[in-house]
Amino acid sequence: MARDKSMGAIVLLLICGSILLGMNPTEAKVCIQICYEAAYMTCPSSGSTHLSPSCNCCLAPEVGCKIYNSDGTQICTST
Repeated sequence: MARDKSMGAIVLLLICGSILLGMNPTEAKVCIQICYEAAYMTCPSSGSTHLSPSCNCCLAPEVGCKIYNSDGTQICTST
């Protein structure tokens, strides 16, 4: 019985420690559940090279990536 109580305390300490050390709720990113029918994407690191598009700008690999339609019109820019 004493072992069950000590395990609960250890689990509680681990949860509190993980919250204090690395999980900052203000940095959470909420992405919309929309997937665009995009033709290509460009990102600052690749210049004007056409990349396979992410589902939407929220899911783009880096800030500043732009997703385009097949006619070249821009759909969105990642932030």
